[in-house]
Amino acid sequence: MNKLLNIAGFFFLLPVIGLAQQKEVMSLAEIIQKIDSNNILLQSYSLKAEGYKYRSDAATAWMPPMVGVGTFMTPYPLQKVMDDRDKGSLMLRLEQEIPNRSKLQARKAYIQSQGNIENATRDITLNDFKAQAKRQYFTWLVALQKLNVIERNEQILMTLKKIEEVRYPYNQSQLSTVYRAEAEIQRNRNMLLMPEGDIAKAKAYLNALMNRPGNQDFMIDSTYEPGFIAAPFYDTATLSTQRKDVLRMNESIRSMQLNIQAMNLERKPTFKIQFDHMSPLSGMMPQAYSVMGMMSIPIAPWSKKMYTSEVKAMQYNINAMEKERGAMLQETQGMLYGMQAQIQTMQKRIRSIEEKVIPALEKTFDASYLTYQENKLSLNVLIQNWEALNMMQLDLLDEKQNLYQMIVDYEKELYK
Repeated sequence: MNKLLNIAGFFFLLPVIGLAQQKEVMSLAEIIQKIDSNNILLQSYSLKAEGYKYRSDAATAWMPPMVGVGTFMTPYPLQKVMDDRDKGSLMLRLEQEIPNRSKLQARKAYIQSQGNIENATRDITLNDFKAQAKRQYFTWLVALQKLNVIERNEQILMTLKKIEEVRYPYNQSQLSTVYRAEAEIQRNRNMLLMPEGDIAKAKAYLNALMNRPGNQDFMIDSTYEPGFIAAPFYDTATLSTQRKDVLRMNESIRSMQLNIQAMNLERKPTFKIQFDHMSPLSGMMPQAYSVMGMMSIPIAPWSKKMYTSEVKAMQYNINAMEKERGAMLQETQGMLYGMQAQIQTMQKRIRSIEEKVIPALEKTFDASYLTYQENKLSLNVLIQNWEALNMMQLDLLDEKQNLYQMIVDYEKELYK
């Protein structure tokens, strides 16, 4: 009875075991989402931006008050004191600097802008990681298609070998053709190693980008097919809102402009208040105090050059960055037109191979196979026709992989 229950339990758990053994299938969008949320390098940029946020809060803090204790008008030792009031006093001093509020707020805005630059740098790095993930994903995708072609070819070769083995006892084929078929089967199996290696490399690379163990197993969506839509035109205004490096440059220019505003406020004075309390060492003298307010004079000729020269230097840097941004957009515009033309040419080439070359080779092989079945054609000639078809099918997949990589480079350049 227990044995029957164990067998029944085993068959009950079979579906559960099967589900547990199914590999995780991840789409390209899911991989990119995990890279965005889990990649360690991307997290570092967010932490840096958060650090600038707290630094900006610290920029509005006042300097701590100063407290001092000492003597006031106290004679040196071994000197004759003619009157008790000449003994001096003990003095307590309190001092506080009062900063200009507008200066503090300008400094805070400038430091906050540094965090925006870090976030823009993160977007640039994420765009680079997206391109790397797409390259590995498309390499994996093409490798799966190559495996399908190679496995299908093995079935054809196995059929040819069986035919030769059947014909050989009846002297309708030669022993050498049987060995030739076996050699082609082994050569075809060796061709499996390269796409399998590409898949293992792509899997490890994608796991690393997602911050997962490199050997963690998963599968990709093999039905996915990369697409490309040609743009009618490219204008620099649109590119300036798409390219991440331009956005970072904009944030850098804005940060320098905020720094200029902060430096221009250096011409405003700062204040300091000082309070002194004197307790005389002689009981005949009254306790006294002193209150003093102080103000800096930053418009003095020997001090104002410090911020005026710095402002001019930053203005020149901003002008240079604006010129660099314009040149970058102009160069990108021409580059995208050229990359688009290359992609369209490659698409035409692939379409020609798919619609003309491969169908012609398939018809050649089919006709040769019919003649071979009638024992009017040698296996060597048939294998030559098969090799031509096989190599063209694999060449087509190589061309597709090149096309996919060109699309990745195009998208990376468009959103760089």
